[in-house]
Amino acid sequence: MQPDTPIACCVPLAAPLLTDEEADATATLFRALADPARVRIVNALATTGEPVCVCELIEPLGLSQGTVSHHLKKLTDAGLLEREQRGRWAYYSLSPEAATTLAALVDLREAVR
Repeated sequence: MQPDTPIACCVPLAAPLLTDEEADATATLFRALADPARVRIVNALATTGEPVCVCELIEPLGLSQGTVSHHLKKLTDAGLLEREQRGRWAYYSLSPEAATTLAALVDLREAVR
């Protein structure tokens, strides 16, 4: 993962104080997830144990290949997904590091006790 991706700069929302850079990175991450199709993509990838081809997401999402690819690029740029090229098709999976960061990012249980 590149150090300049938003996911690499995020800290938990319950952290004592966020720097401007951390707040910007976190907002960028939430913007990447602020579309229902992208949330559904993350859900689909989080519930499968292997990389998923773009072609396998078109029908379940009810979107064109170009639109699915656009959403996948946004999620990849945010550091949430990993992309693997296999011949003509790209396969995507949820980044393990992103899954850990997302879980910690939104865990506010300690903050509300």
